[in-house]
Amino acid sequence: MENPRPLPPAITPPMAPLPVPPPIAPVPVSPRAPASTSAAAGGGDEEEVDYEVSDDHRAARERHERAVQELLQRRRAYAMAVPTNDSAVRARLRRLGEPITLFGEGAMERRDRLRALMARLEAEGQFDRLLRAQEDEQGAPGDDEEDTEEQIKYPFFTEGTNQLLQARVDIAMYSLPRAKARVERAKRRLADPDEDPEAEAGLVVKQAADFVLECSEIGDDRPLTGCSFSRDASMLATSSWSGIVKVWSMPQITKIATLKGHTERATDVAFSPVDNCLATASADRTAKLWNSHGSLLMSFDGHLDRLARLAFHPSGKYLGTASFDKTWRLWDINTGTELLLQEGHSRSVYDLSFHPDGSLAASCGFDATARVWDLRSGRLYCTLIGHVKPVLGVSFSPNGHLVATASEDNFCRIWDLRTRQMIYSIPAHKSLISHVKFEPQEGYYLVTSSYDTKAALWSTRDYRPIKSLSGHESNVSSLDISGDGQQIVTVSHDRTIKIWSCRGSARDDEMELD
Repeated sequence: MENPRPLPPAITPPMAPLPVPPPIAPVPVSPRAPASTSAAAGGGDEEEVDYEVSDDHRAARERHERAVQELLQRRRAYAMAVPTNDSAVRARLRRLGEPITLFGEGAMERRDRLRALMARLEAEGQFDRLLRAQEDEQGAPGDDEEDTEEQIKYPFFTEGTNQLLQARVDIAMYSLPRAKARVERAKRRLADPDEDPEAEAGLVVKQAADFVLECSEIGDDRPLTGCSFSRDASMLATSSWSGIVKVWSMPQITKIATLKGHTERATDVAFSPVDNCLATASADRTAKLWNSHGSLLMSFDGHLDRLARLAFHPSGKYLGTASFDKTWRLWDINTGTELLLQEGHSRSVYDLSFHPDGSLAASCGFDATARVWDLRSGRLYCTLIGHVKPVLGVSFSPNGHLVATASEDNFCRIWDLRTRQMIYSIPAHKSLISHVKFEPQEGYYLVTSSYDTKAALWSTRDYRPIKSLSGHESNVSSLDISGDGQQIVTVSHDRTIKIWSCRGSARDDEMELD
């Protein structure tokens, strides 16, 4: 039996070669953030793995580290032993080479600044400065004793003179009966059914809307700065940059006297409320008292910088002056003695006004605040904060509880002394407001003057505009209202005096009422 022939092997066709993938480029590793990890789980070979840290993550980590450092530094600062006595705080700051005080800095702010400084020095490793300051304090043990002795020996207030004490008693005796009469009158008007204050206020506001320009006169060769009616409105006084003060007869505005005595520009003028004497203020740092015929009666010297404005006390016995030396002062008219030097403003004091009762005084200045002072005790009653620029005018209302302030921020703000809060803000003018005054009878309207060449009347019931007095060609620098409220005088840098009157309309209304 033959063996079968083996079959030939099957021939398979050749396969095409597989495509070779292109080489993969290595991932670039940033040289700024290399990192390596070891994958030796059982102690085998170490394998280094690099990874990249993003910029956002790095910035977040830096912020976190800074926050942690600041927190630790703040904790160390509060844990430090910082002197509590203000004089010791000042001494420590001086020994560390830092200013002992900054502008507007109080005792607590100064202590916090010292604490932060000590924490910063400790964090920076400057222990030698801290140790040296402590050694200097220990080497001078007599400083604290002297400070303690000085605090015990001297009071925190400035002790006044006997003349000031007598003046405070006199002001109290003058103001208390007037305040009592004012309150009783207000109660009687509210209780009397025949009295209608709203109707009376509406009539006065209606008359005020009829103010018209009665006459205009050139007052001086230089710009005018101040004006004032006499108590019966029979005379008018004006001051100017020439340093000359002129007295005019009303209503024709005829010059009757020229007051020459100041060596610099005159900044303000005011008539006495009890007689025909008048006082003037000047940039020569003096105030002067004159009679209506032009004779000099008294000169008040003492301010260290130029004067701004001045005002008589309602009793007529005292004169207040505001100055750029950051103080206002109270003078005795009869003796010329300086009774009170009042500090409190951080910048120049520009205007001063007295309460109708004579109990309070309000001052305002370039520190954007107005301050109300109790003349009977010498204490600060309240600080009126709300303006954002220098306050140039302040005025008390005859009702006794409202105060108006005028500022460079173009606003006139109304304040209530009972709540010590602002009750209304009037966007009165397009430029700074140079002066503000209430109508002297009942305070039913107030008048503002501005550098937008206008004066404006505002109702005190709803503080709406009543009338705009247009006629000046330059900045209106000052104004005044006659005692009966029927005349308004404005003076301007255009050197003119303008008298505004509503007497004709008042007579017509009286005839209609009859």
